[in-house]
Amino acid sequence: MFNDLSSVATYLKTRRSGKPRDMVAPGPDAQMLDQILQTAMRTPDHGKLFPWRFVQINDRAAFAELMKTAFCTANPDARPAQIDAAIASAHMAPTLVILLFAPQPSTKIPLWEQQMSVGAVAMNLLHAAHAQGFVASWITGWASCDPVIHAALCKGAERIAGMFFMGTPALALEERPRPVPGDIIRQWP
Repeated sequence: MFNDLSSVATYLKTRRSGKPRDMVAPGPDAQMLDQILQTAMRTPDHGKLFPWRFVQINDRAAFAELMKTAFCTANPDARPAQIDAAIASAHMAPTLVILLFAPQPSTKIPLWEQQMSVGAVAMNLLHAAHAQGFVASWITGWASCDPVIHAALCKGAERIAGMFFMGTPALALEERPRPVPGDIIRQWP
């Protein structure tokens, strides 16, 4: 795929997250999404525990209803405008996949290593979407922590690691501020 390391570096420097509200069709079709998810799974996973799962949200109207139920349960006095704002993400971007952290029992692999593995899957998912020519965004927000949504999507000890929106950017992607290397890199000794 890459002829030299400079091509890899260039590729990595071009990946940007897009705003879900600014993503339009087309999104990945079923075959492309399958490739994206399979690529995301090619991640460090000490112990081969696979401490992650994917939920493809195919019925966006049903997901919006789930979000509405969850939001109204947590906010019984919410006004219609607040509800609409809270569930707006259910209709953003052509493709939505939810990544779950699915911790596995292990006497050898600590929980924190499993958490890093799901983070690596998340980053691979973003890169895989980018490699297919799409823009993607990893969002958490209130819905990722809501007990009603959790009950509908998760099994056992699973938790929502994030919602991944994918599509085509309707606007130019913005560069965000990046850290100054000297502020975050230390030398030892």
